[in-house]
Amino acid sequence: MMRYLLFAMFFSMGVTLWGQSEAEIVQDIKDYQESKNEEFRNPETTILTPKDFRKFKALEFYPINTAFRVEAKLVRTPNEKPFLMPTTTDRLPEYVKYGEAHFEIDGKPLKLMLYKSTDSWGDPEKYGDQLFLPFTDLTSGDGSYGGGRFIDVKIPEGDTLVIDFNKSYNPYCAYNPNYSCPIPPKENDLLVRMEAGVKDFGKH
Repeated sequence: MMRYLLFAMFFSMGVTLWGQSEAEIVQDIKDYQESKNEEFRNPETTILTPKDFRKFKALEFYPINTAFRVEAKLVRTPNEKPFLMPTTTDRLPEYVKYGEAHFEIDGKPLKLMLYKSTDSWGDPEKYGDQLFLPFTDLTSGDGSYGGGRFIDVKIPEGDTLVIDFNKSYNPYCAYNPNYSCPIPPKENDLLVRMEAGVKDFGKH
């Protein structure tokens, strides 16, 4: 009985399982989206072509939906061999599979592979704890960029991590053909519509 009362009090205060209220989570996503827009609006950081930059106002995102912010179980996969990940050009960056993220969306079990760059993006001190999560889903080419989207994930201390699809973003080549972008492996194709995060550029 006491456990039930504590559980009820926990949620009556609007606190989630991740230690944040719903409002705090939504605001965090809004801040993230605005930071991405600022990056594109700033002539010093934009990756847009000159033509697109002149008319750019804002990226288009799916409506924020915290159901697409999931707590996943991390299953580490040690002793994996590094491999060369295909890209949209001849460039072949080297990655290694770090582990698997197991989670559910609407009660459907899903799994994504997490990768780590073998050169830690050239800056081990800054990026040494980051994992690369590329994926495609049923919105790819039908609402979101056909080449898939990415999510940045930090290595957790334990065996759980939060994956927020509301923060999924497009590879640079979705905006500018001069960039070389990793192609999400087929094993990271989700057979569900992940209607969260950024939409395809210039198609809406």
